[in-house]
Amino acid sequence: MHKVKDLTLKEQGEQKLKWVESRMKVVNSFVMDHIKEKPLDGINIGMSLHLEAKTAILAASLERLGASVSVTSSNPLTAQDDVAAALTERVSHVYAWRGETPKEYDDNHRLILNDRPNIIIDDGADLSIMAIEAKRTKGIIGAAEETTTGVKRFKALEREHLLKFPVIAVNDAKGKYLYDSRFGTGQSSVDGILRSTNMMIGGKRAVVAGYGWVGRGVASRLRGMGANVTVVEVDPYRALEAYFDGYTVNGMNEASQYGDLFITCTGNVRVITLKHFEKMKDGAILLNVGHFDVEVDARALRQNASSIKDVRPNVREFTMKGGKKLYLLAEGRLANLAAADGHPIEVMDLTFGLQLQSAIYLAKNHQKMKDIVYKVPDDIDELTVRRFLELNGIRVDRLTDEQKKYQKSWQEIS
Repeated sequence: MHKVKDLTLKEQGEQKLKWVESRMKVVNSFVMDHIKEKPLDGINIGMSLHLEAKTAILAASLERLGASVSVTSSNPLTAQDDVAAALTERVSHVYAWRGETPKEYDDNHRLILNDRPNIIIDDGADLSIMAIEAKRTKGIIGAAEETTTGVKRFKALEREHLLKFPVIAVNDAKGKYLYDSRFGTGQSSVDGILRSTNMMIGGKRAVVAGYGWVGRGVASRLRGMGANVTVVEVDPYRALEAYFDGYTVNGMNEASQYGDLFITCTGNVRVITLKHFEKMKDGAILLNVGHFDVEVDARALRQNASSIKDVRPNVREFTMKGGKKLYLLAEGRLANLAAADGHPIEVMDLTFGLQLQSAIYLAKNHQKMKDIVYKVPDDIDELTVRRFLELNGIRVDRLTDEQKKYQKSWQEIS
């Protein structure tokens, strides 16, 4: 009988890192493009991202290009302890563990600022906003933001003339909407549900709140697993799109009466509240894949439950008045990360390829940039996608000179 040798936490994490590293072809390729130049030499980088294996490889890659990298997690439940332990061997500083208290979470972000970052790589903008509010922006030459919620916060700072350094909205890259928000969150959300519940998705009535890029991906993957999907929207255009995509479209008040599974994907606050909980059937499951834990009103659940207990890892049972039981996954935090491993490797290879190139771009160009939110330069966006296709043996045709001319002309070409 084969006996597996017991591994230390750090060894377990290193195994994860090696598995991911061998499959992050784009990031590895970009590192080799710049390894001799070391464009980040002398740059301190502070990272606040969900600390799992793909994030660790990005951090280690930035260190290989000359940077001194300090890492914390952008959510108290999404750091993986074995990955954090292994990463201490590859970067300058790691301040993160799963299950941080709110104070510990803030303290770890302050430790990143104590390392005097020149570039911030953020997910949700917590680290950057802490720097701005604490007036600790001296030496920061720019930031790159990973997610929709963070970009919204940065744009609000820009509108109010409070932004103190240039920000590249990595989240808004043309390619990232497609592969990260849609395909990445779609698959990883289903992964979080399966790991947490071990239940069949086929035949369930799933209610997806929000039909942006994330909602589209989640709805698509749930339907692919056999769920009957209802979409809830406030935008009439997205509601129409969901309808033409073949989904049932309904309001949350109505959908809450028949749903088995509720997934919030809006980036907004109190999407599912007490009035909805009161209408739900016994055994309904709730989860969130938006950045902050505010979309499912967990406070109302706690305040109106007669008993609360954890029944599985990442599954909390709330017994309501009358005996009905509702189940919340991952405390209402991002279930695809808190209860799973986040986006697939190939997706984060693309996204972190953008992050790596954006960090290099800030290092080289910050002196001529204003304190505003920038889109990812088109050449970086396209390079990342083309490099992925090339490395995976996928060929793409190019327009001929005649076709380019035809597209620009008002005249017919015979």
